[in-house]
Amino acid sequence: MEQVRSKYFRKDPDKNRRRYILKFQQFLKLKNFSEPTIRTYSSKLNCFLKFYQELPADQITPELIRKYIIHLVKIDKHSVSSQNSTVSALKIFYNDFLQKKVDAHYLPRPKRPNRMPLILNELEIASILKEITEIRDKCMIFLIYSAGLRPVEIVYLKPEQIDTIRKRIYITSPHGDRDRYVLLADKVLILLQKYYEEYKPEKWLFEQNPGKQYSRRKLQKRFQQAVVKSGISKPATLTVLKNSFAVHLIEKGIDVLYVKKMLGHKKIASTLKYLKASKRDLNSIKSPLDNLDV
Repeated sequence: MEQVRSKYFRKDPDKNRRRYILKFQQFLKLKNFSEPTIRTYSSKLNCFLKFYQELPADQITPELIRKYIIHLVKIDKHSVSSQNSTVSALKIFYNDFLQKKVDAHYLPRPKRPNRMPLILNELEIASILKEITEIRDKCMIFLIYSAGLRPVEIVYLKPEQIDTIRKRIYITSPHGDRDRYVLLADKVLILLQKYYEEYKPEKWLFEQNPGKQYSRRKLQKRFQQAVVKSGISKPATLTVLKNSFAVHLIEKGIDVLYVKKMLGHKKIASTLKYLKASKRDLNSIKSPLDNLDV
């Protein structure tokens, strides 16, 4: 890998950066990372190399890496999610691609605030879903609530991932280590059959143009329009819809470990937040006041 580092350093910083990014993308593909993850990590690396464009990547010290991450937090005010993506990208770039180990001390990860997830009740969700009339939008948004899918998983679905016989959907993970099957609800199956007849998708299940997947931003916009029409005042998003799926399963008595499997979570802690947000335990407890004859 030493040869890789030395041959990329050129007098032209832009050309040097582009070569690094191209090789990094090829490396990630060989490691079986998903297309969205490759795009995200490449973008984060590009910003980092631009920040230190006068230095070849292998001469950027761990302390400079740490200062860049601090800059993202204090100056650019990046979100926790964005910071974590940057740390993940740089960790793989240095530790795996360049094989130049950087201690975790220089790649600090921000702590996520331990907030309770916002949840919609079933009546609110029904009100929103009734406002969605276009068949393609309906299929995508119904899939999120019926199977707990992330928006990125929706737009990257391919027709062959839908098993209409066994009524399940095969979902791939970024690294291939957490691929899973999720439910294909009867109502969604009926919608998909109508959608197939009208749109006849080719490469992607949901295409904005032939061969090009539907935009996540556009899907979110369609959902927001339905929320406004429904009169729901909560700041509902597609992620809130997915979270509501998880909480509603738990409230119906589905085991948390099974919910973890359906959502594709790596750690049980990620799923337990839905247990905290559910009212299942509260509903099973009777207040001592109700036992008093007062």
